[in-house]
Parts: sequence; C-alpha cells; structure tokens
Amino acid sequence: MSATRAVTPPDTQARVGRTGPADPRRGSTLLRHLGLAAVAALLLVAASYGLEPFRNFQLATVAAYLCATAGLTVLTGLNGQLSLGHGALMATGAYTVALCQNAFADSGMTGGWLLPVSLGAAVLAALAVGAVVGVAAARLRGPYLAGVTLAVAVVVPALTVTFDGVFNGEQGLAVPVEPPPAALGVHFPYERWQLWVTAAATLLALLLLANVVRSRYGRTFRAVRDDEVAARLAGIHVARTQVLAFVVSAAGAGLGGALLAVLAQSVSPGAFSLTLSLFLLMAVVIGGLGSLAGAAWGAVLLVALPDLTHAVTEQLTLSPAVAQRVEGNLPLAIFGLTLVVVMIAAPGGVQGLLSRLARAFSARPAGRRRPPRRRPADSRLGGGRTP
Repeated sequence: MSATRAVTPPDTQARVGRTGPADPRRGSTLLRHLGLAAVAALLLVAASYGLEPFRNFQLATVAAYLCATAGLTVLTGLNGQLSLGHGALMATGAYTVALCQNAFADSGMTGGWLLPVSLGAAVLAALAVGAVVGVAAARLRGPYLAGVTLAVAVVVPALTVTFDGVFNGEQGLAVPVEPPPAALGVHFPYERWQLWVTAAATLLALLLLANVVRSRYGRTFRAVRDDEVAARLAGIHVARTQVLAFVVSAAGAGLGGALLAVLAQSVSPGAFSLTLSLFLLMAVVIGGLGSLAGAAWGAVLLVALPDLTHAVTEQLTLSPAVAQRVEGNLPLAIFGLTLVVVMIAAPGGVQGLLSRLARAFSARPAGRRRPPRRRPADSRLGGGRTP
C-alpha cells in the first residue's frame, strides 16, 4: 500500500507565502516612524515659541521645500530616474490650491476644513500630472528622459500665461487663507500658525514616504535602479514601478508647491521657473541621494541660500542694477560650486558624510578589538570528537 503525497502548486505556495504570518518588523518600523514624527512635532512646537516670527516663517518654508525634495529623492535616489521638471509639478499643486481657495471664498464658505481639502486637491492634481509624465518617462532613458521633464518644466508655467483668464497671467493668483483659530488668542503670531500647519502636513508626508521606502515598494524601487534586467528577471514590472515612483514623487512636489502658495498667500509663474527645478535637483544631490535626511539638508540649503546671497551683495559696493543682476545669478553659481565641492569631497552628500563620521566615531579602537575566535581543530577538519 503506497502513501500518496499532496503536492502544492508553485503559485499556491507563493500565495501561501504572501498570506502567511505578518512580519513583526513592519509593525516596529511603523511605530518607530510614528514615534519620530511625534518627537519632531513636539520639538517644532517648542521651537516656534522661542523663535521670532521671521524665523518661524523660514522654518515653515523649509518644511514646504522638504516635501518636494523628499519626493525627488524617492524618484532619483531610490528609483534612478532623473527629473528636471519638479518645479512644474510644484506649480501644479500651487495653482490648484489657489483655485480651490478662491472658489471657496467666492461661494462664501468658511471653516478650518477648507485648507486640508484644498491641499488634498493639490496633491491629486499633481499626482495626475505625474502619472501622465511617468507613463512617458517609463519608456525613455538618460538624456531623453531629462529632455521630457525639461519640456514639462517649460510648458506648465507657459500654460499659466496662455490661459490668463483662469490663471491671471504673469500677475498670478491670490491665495486667501483664514486666520488662526480664535481659541489660540488674539495676539497669536500668524507666522507660528503657518509653521504649525506646514509642519503637520510635512510630517504626515514624511511618515508616508518613510514607510514606502522601507516597504516592498521601496525594495522594488531600488532593484529597478540597480539593474533593470535583473529586476525584470526577478518578476518585477519595471515600467509599472517607474510610473509608481514618479507618481509618489509628484504627489510630494504638489504638496510642497501648495504649501509654498499658502505661505506666500499668492502664486505666480515666476516662482516656479526652470531655475527652481535645477535647484531642487542640486539640493537633493548635495544633501544626499536616497535618504530622506539628505532631502532635509537640501531643503535647508534652498532656504538659507537666498539669505546668504543677499548678505554677500550687501557687502559689495555695486549699483542697484548690477546688485540685482548679481543677486539673481549668484545663487545658481553658489549651488554649482557647492555641488562640485561635495561631489569631490563627499560623493554621498552631506548625509553620507555625517553617516561616515558617525561610524568612524562609534567604531571601537584598534587596540581594544577582540582577536578572532578560533574553532576547535576537529570542527575545522570536519571530523568528530576525539575520545
């Protein structure tokens, strides 16, 4: 009598493997990210009371840029796609939030829920544009991909000027925003409220991006970046992965542009020129590609650079016309020089340099290292115990 053994088909085995016990690391990763976000929120609230209003506004601007640089880091650093058109995606989010806020104001609607709805609409609009550009970008490589995104960076601001009946041409649109809640007090600084709103949206976006990076999607992004042929042989749909990366990155850029429009309470095509796209790309490279912490360094640099440029031009004795021309071109020159220095001295960017320094300081001194532990002779030779 012979025993019959049931054989599970390979596809059933794969399904069983996917629906098996949950990996405990997923829960711990989410809890760790939630803890970091909560600590960052508490620190920002405490810092907002100790900073003057202008510094609160600058910190809020850093948070807005961080959404765009974090999205670009996911696209370029994790997935290997080069984009020169993220300034246009930021403009999409900015004009969407402006149109929504003006529509609410014209209809007489008020309430604290209006701004989150407008920000959500801005993210969805940028996501739709990113999906269209991502489908085209998934078929291109190298300079052709850069050319398509460059065309997007030029076309989107031009559309705002062409359809001036909707977007008000070069003058742009105002973004009406309600004052802080009355429960915070009559003398509550408006800049502090701006920081709170911007930081809340940015921390939520970073929480989602951090979990995406550590998830299965983040691993597929890196696999496609490292070797598309090997990823395709491993069963990864390369084109779909590239489109998904572009969509995630576009959503971050759209949120960043919408937050900048809320902070400035206006939006115009001049604020989202091709120069902004170049600044974003150089910022993530200088900060450190493939790292959300590097995106934070890049966002800080984007805000600190105009102040540095203004301070330099004030020290020079120049005519008003020359000073204006120097102040307009000096940031790009400083960015380019910083990029060259960082690529030579620290190819991993600022965050890579800090990580190497941290590992060097945490390493144990050479004189205190334990000698390698040797196994018994019988284990090395594969023999049994000696009686």
